[in-house]
Amino acid sequence: MGTHRRPKPPGRARIATLGVAAGAVSLLPTQSQAAPKPSVDEVRKQVEKLYEEAEAPTEEYNRIREEEKKLRREADRARDRLARKQQEINELREEIGPLAAAQYRNGGIDPSVQLFLSGDPDSYLDQAELLGRTSDRQADALRAMRGAQRELAQERATVTKRLESLEETRAKAADTKDEIQGKLAEARTLLNSLTAGQRAGMEAEQERADRASGSSDAAATYNGPASGRAEAALDFAYAQLGKPYEWGSTGPDSFDCSGLTGAAWRAAGVSLPRTVKQQYDAGRKVSRSDLRPGDIIYWYNDNQHNGMYVGDGKAVHAPRTGKNVEIVPLDSMPFFAASRP
Repeated sequence: MGTHRRPKPPGRARIATLGVAAGAVSLLPTQSQAAPKPSVDEVRKQVEKLYEEAEAPTEEYNRIREEEKKLRREADRARDRLARKQQEINELREEIGPLAAAQYRNGGIDPSVQLFLSGDPDSYLDQAELLGRTSDRQADALRAMRGAQRELAQERATVTKRLESLEETRAKAADTKDEIQGKLAEARTLLNSLTAGQRAGMEAEQERADRASGSSDAAATYNGPASGRAEAALDFAYAQLGKPYEWGSTGPDSFDCSGLTGAAWRAAGVSLPRTVKQQYDAGRKVSRSDLRPGDIIYWYNDNQHNGMYVGDGKAVHAPRTGKNVEIVPLDSMPFFAASRP
């Protein structure tokens, strides 16, 4: 019978090696472990990027809302026409009713038989003449009613089409609104991941950067060289300094970028379209060397962001969520073009 040898216990060196290996394994990242928090600078850059990405859908939202307003007006006008046409048909029906009854009473017997049965041929001839006029009136009324009914059917089709387009547009606006709010919510989540001290430091850093670049949202009064309507537009824009940016807003308590430029020129008696792209397309283009106070400045491209030139190489604009209407150097963002309302 052989002897069973017990396995040799591990030595201290072996135990230490296993311990190190086990510790190394425990330090490997697992799915349950949270990712490292981004630094304050990383958060700032990501938030700025999200705010910038929200600008294009904001302008698209503004465009869709303008289209929605137009469709709603068209649908309301079509409904009014539909109601008037229905009333016209109702009146024609009321007119045709007695005429039809008269024809039924007098027109169902052959005229020669009526003449034979009549004891007074002159009276019959008078009735026949009246019946002829009644038939003519009824025929005219029937033709009018048939025409009105055709128009009524067309108006119903128009209303249906307008309402379908309106619903599609509302759905687009809702989707775009969700996209914007998603980006802003993501930005808020990033900011909330910072401590109060970190957020205060980031805001202080932004204020220092603004002062260094010459931007300001302090209340001021325009006293530059503009005159006429341009001066009135700039007076209005300066009066909004310090008011918050809010996407989709045209005032009076908050603005987005094209909302501010539109409201400023509207205060000067000039009606501008709603969006950056529409304002760009509508305005007379001017070169950078020919800029005058009141001209509309477009940064990045023709459909993302705009403001108003105030002179001395500066512009007033509604910047982005989390900031206020402010005055900034013209080159604080890449200059694209300018237009004059």
